[in-house]
Amino acid sequence: MCPHVHRTQLQGILASPVSHKIDQPVKLDPSGEYLLEARQLPSPNCDERPPDAGINLIVIHGISLPPGKYGGPEIDQLFTNCLDPLAHPYFRDVAHLEVSSHLLIRRTGEVVQYVPFRKRAWHAGESCYAGCPACNDFSIGVELEGVDEEAYTLEQYDRLVEVSGALIDAFPELSSDRIAGHSDIAPQRKTDPGPAFDWDYFRTRLAAVVS
Repeated sequence: MCPHVHRTQLQGILASPVSHKIDQPVKLDPSGEYLLEARQLPSPNCDERPPDAGINLIVIHGISLPPGKYGGPEIDQLFTNCLDPLAHPYFRDVAHLEVSSHLLIRRTGEVVQYVPFRKRAWHAGESCYAGCPACNDFSIGVELEGVDEEAYTLEQYDRLVEVSGALIDAFPELSSDRIAGHSDIAPQRKTDPGPAFDWDYFRTRLAAVVS
């Protein structure tokens, strides 16, 4: 146990990258386990990675609880097994799940860390990437607060670029090419982060900070 931007709007943003420059990139602690700028909220829903498993994939998810509602404590509660199934009809179907992610990036850009990076978070479920099953074994899960059809915020893109760059610097097997959506690794089950997530914009921003 372990202790909103649509593509048409992005054209102007990409033409003016200075307004979204990252002045102080986020950093990991010396152990490589924790993001220093994140609020730490340990989840019990994790375990050790297999001994031979490297960290070579970042998986981007989308989540909101209840769907389409933002800023509340419900995601924290879900990942710490404290979600009240009676608080909302939707919660009856998910409150029993033992799930987690390494990170959550809220609409404001706040980052919450639930699982140390070298531990295995339970975020991917049945999954496969590049012929390798069980993506939890070798991936880092990053949740974006949102829904598939609603644009993610600039603050989320800013922070996701920072976080991805820091992780790529920290783990040699990671690269900008080893980032996938939940829908990519579990296409029969999952659709997140959905069509609202602009992969071209994210990758363009990331390329500016990753050598």
